[in-house]
Amino acid sequence: MRYERGDEVLMSALAGNGTLSASIYRLPVGARRAAVISWDAVSWLLATLLFALTRYDLNLSAPQWRMVVLYAVLAVALQIAAGIVSQHYLGRSRIGSFGEATWAGTIVLLIALPLLVIFSVVHTDLPRGVTFAVPAVALLLMGVARWAFRSMMDARPRNAKTSEAIPALVYGAGNAGYQVAQLMDLADEPPYNIVGFLDDDKGKRHLRIRGARVLGRGKDLVKAAEAAGAQTVILAISAASPKLIAELNDITRKNHLELMVIPPLREMVGGRVTIGSIRHLNVADLLGRRPIRTDISAIANYITGKVVLVTGAGGSIGSELATQVHKLGPSKLIMLDRDESALHGVQLAIFGNGLLDTDDMVLCDIRDMDALREVFQTYRPDVVFHAAALKHLPMLERFPFEGWKTNVLGTRNVLRAAHEVGVKRFVNISTDKAAAATSVLGRTKRLAERLTAWYATEYHVPYLSVRFGNVLGSRGSVLISFRSQIEKGGPVTVTHPDVTRYFMTIPEACELVLQAGAIGKPGDVLVLDMGEPVKIVDVAKRMIAESGKDIEIQFTGLREGEKMHEVLFSTVEQGGKSVHPLISEVRVPALSPDVVPDVLDSHDEILDILEMEPTMVHGAPVENS
Repeated sequence: MRYERGDEVLMSALAGNGTLSASIYRLPVGARRAAVISWDAVSWLLATLLFALTRYDLNLSAPQWRMVVLYAVLAVALQIAAGIVSQHYLGRSRIGSFGEATWAGTIVLLIALPLLVIFSVVHTDLPRGVTFAVPAVALLLMGVARWAFRSMMDARPRNAKTSEAIPALVYGAGNAGYQVAQLMDLADEPPYNIVGFLDDDKGKRHLRIRGARVLGRGKDLVKAAEAAGAQTVILAISAASPKLIAELNDITRKNHLELMVIPPLREMVGGRVTIGSIRHLNVADLLGRRPIRTDISAIANYITGKVVLVTGAGGSIGSELATQVHKLGPSKLIMLDRDESALHGVQLAIFGNGLLDTDDMVLCDIRDMDALREVFQTYRPDVVFHAAALKHLPMLERFPFEGWKTNVLGTRNVLRAAHEVGVKRFVNISTDKAAAATSVLGRTKRLAERLTAWYATEYHVPYLSVRFGNVLGSRGSVLISFRSQIEKGGPVTVTHPDVTRYFMTIPEACELVLQAGAIGKPGDVLVLDMGEPVKIVDVAKRMIAESGKDIEIQFTGLREGEKMHEVLFSTVEQGGKSVHPLISEVRVPALSPDVVPDVLDSHDEILDILEMEPTMVHGAPVENS
């Protein structure tokens, strides 16, 4: 006995439940199709008979009866032929689905119109009312059968194995919530038994989804969970804010409920929820789970079909940038890094192999101007994303000249090589520490922004910088450090109980960097909206709570050059709005590469160069008097 592949999941869910809907789906494919065809044919015949009975009390003349019968026979023949040709009867859509009902209506309309013309013009013995009323009644009868079938499907007894599943409340009665309920309903061994829904939309207070009703709003979570016997809460809102997630996390932990979430839309294939995608809460959900809307067409316009070069392509930001650029279809993507192991990792992630034998993987140090110039002259890129940098604040405080060589001189080299070969667009990746800089990292990145601005204003080209804060999961980030300390049993070290930082996910940051590259004007410093700053000690506490371990937090004090609270704009900068709601723009004063020395005699020389910076009034540079 053969079944359609698209019905396998449904078959397994329905098997053995003893309902009429299950019996229908256990029929062979041919028998099931014949049943649908037969009912649609009978619908035309019944509609014709009903009309003749109710309108004419079956009192028609012999010529009229012949025309009525001919009309019905033609309609049935056309219905079957059209249904087969359009694949309506060959499994194009699932029985009772919206798509299947739409096709049924389309076919009836396509039959009714030509028959109306033929019998109105050629055969006048047919009562005109037949051509208007019978198609509508036939469609109604087809729809009633499909509605009845769909109702039996939705009302069928739950899978017998559901009794072994964990009772769960679903927070969110929208499309994602419906998908979760449907998954549990159709699975062979559902992990959760949906006992109710919660939704903050008052208009959904009487809604029922696959037999489970909305039990209240978010504030009713504890009471609803107790009443329904729920042990788990599934957050089925793909664009849930970090604030909502944090509140739910606190409530569920205090009341000994398990909290599960569905991932953001960008992490789901085709926007579809799967059982495998329902997962435990992680810190990234609490800090960086925001919907990002980018103008893909604008991004693609300056990347698709172009030669794109990414420096620092083996790093956390560089590798994600390379991955996202690759998806936009550049004619060639050049990935440059001085770390061969990092290049191996990014090639493996993007192309599925790590042979390092292709010309798009370039081993080069941006400090080496001659080697860098040869790379640019060989590949002549159209677009450059400059992500190569030294970024660890305490290390650069100890070795400031290394930061100078990479972040300042290296950036100058990349800018010079880019200008020499006519790079059309240059995006320098900066940091929030460049605003009101107090550290070597911030000061060197500030100078990199100013060098980029000089090339932009001097040559009137769209060279710009993008400034953002900490990214979750990057190498050396606080999350990696905390996780390592927790795995070792602690203690977890935090600099200060009140210190705060901005956080973004790596994909979110890179998506906005690509968007910024599309909208930025020459010399801009575009500042990404980082959301609300988060207390680092709260992150530590949440990660410890997730681990289930009893681990101490130790406060070590702020390090040299470290701020208590990061800022995205300095006191002399005023951010202006850009065309994207999550991107602001500021102007920085240009700095000529000619005044940047190749060798520093002391750390203080960095400060001397910074002091050459004019003050800023409303985002525009004004020379000091």
